[in-house]
Amino acid sequence: MAAFTIATGTGNWFSALALGVTLLKCLLIPTYHSTDFEVHRNWLAITHSLPISQWYYEATSEWTLDYPPFFAWFEYILSHVAKYFDQEMLNVHNLNYSSSRTLLFQRFSVIFMDVLFVYAVRECCKCIDGKKVGKELTEKPKFILSVLLLWNFGLLIVDHIHFQYNGFLFGLMLLSIARLFQKRHMEGAFLFAVLLHFKHIYLYVAPAYGVYLLRSYCFTANKPDGSIRWKSFSFVRVISLGLVVFLVSALSLGPFLALNQLPQVFSRLFPFKRGLCHAYWAPNFWALYNALDKVLSVIGPRGFLRCLTLCALSSFMFGWHVHEKAILLAILPMSLLSVGKAGDASIFLILTTTGHYSLFPLLFTAPELPIKILLMLLFTIYSISSLKTLFRKEKPLFNWMETFYLLGLGPLEVCCEFVFPFTSWKVKYPFIPLLLTSVYCAVGITYAWFKLYVSVLIDSAIGKTKKQ
Repeated sequence: MAAFTIATGTGNWFSALALGVTLLKCLLIPTYHSTDFEVHRNWLAITHSLPISQWYYEATSEWTLDYPPFFAWFEYILSHVAKYFDQEMLNVHNLNYSSSRTLLFQRFSVIFMDVLFVYAVRECCKCIDGKKVGKELTEKPKFILSVLLLWNFGLLIVDHIHFQYNGFLFGLMLLSIARLFQKRHMEGAFLFAVLLHFKHIYLYVAPAYGVYLLRSYCFTANKPDGSIRWKSFSFVRVISLGLVVFLVSALSLGPFLALNQLPQVFSRLFPFKRGLCHAYWAPNFWALYNALDKVLSVIGPRGFLRCLTLCALSSFMFGWHVHEKAILLAILPMSLLSVGKAGDASIFLILTTTGHYSLFPLLFTAPELPIKILLMLLFTIYSISSLKTLFRKEKPLFNWMETFYLLGLGPLEVCCEFVFPFTSWKVKYPFIPLLLTSVYCAVGITYAWFKLYVSVLIDSAIGKTKKQ
């Protein structure tokens, strides 16, 4: 890979990467889409056709509105564009409606909203240091990070084949992280508060934000050795943060509070009657039936990022009714860490390879089989080769056991996709491929979680030793 110097600027190659992935997304428009396509079409119809007092009560379809109010308003705004494509998609009683114009509108709406994700990736790249090659400072880490985020395999198949709107939501999260790195704490807190009211799954990482903002923003002056003094605590800043969260929450939930509907809204957001596990087994702790606790450790901006990733991964591991797509909440922040240290790169590669493979059962139709295999191979090969090149002067990124495990994904895919369908077990035990995928990937994700946990503990211990 050619070296990119600071003097050349990031504009040309970043724009090319963004344009390239946008064209790929357009090529994926005709591919298979899941029931989530109908979910979002139904939400368009609900928010467009019904008064706000009925949004969280409407149950004509089984795909009821169960995202926070900001996302409901997002669907409402989209619906006023959708009516110019096909008015019929906005009829609540047109269940499973999918005209060609509806397909184009919903696909292009996801692509258009990814503009925020692209901007957030660019802002995150500004927070990554260059790497010295001789006397020159190259932008290689920034280039690699841009590819890992913009061309993320999991995000591509989940949003632009399976169908969801994760791109702009992750854009809000990454932009919030970038603002915290840039010491723009209030802006970062505001963006994260907004994000929570778009999709409540981001509560997983709220503890990391809370602890980091308290330590980095509310304690205004530290001792020379880096420790915190209580007398440096700023109640004004705490109140400011609380006010930001309160105002965003009031804007989101206020209308439903006025309608005395908050219990109904929360019953939709947290449907505990669904049970502990999702129908499609996420490769987490519950697939292995073991238990451990989680850790929270914050040491500066990168420490916050490690903590955020650990919170996301721990919540994925031990959470209730975890959706398999939630693994992206850990993979994307881990991408930022992967270009900083060889140890983090190793954890990222294990996590991203295993986590992305665990998403394969989402695309179960024959035409998408070569697409998902090719895209994952390209992304995985690039990720491994580029990070190995970036840290070529350090120890190997994988040991023999990790290499053997990752290579095992190949035979697993052959067994699940090409051997099992021709056996007599297909009719009697149709769940076996999913079981094998879930359990095998759970081993790798658990291993990545454990390595990240240990690395955070070690870094924390080293940090404490240096202060003594």
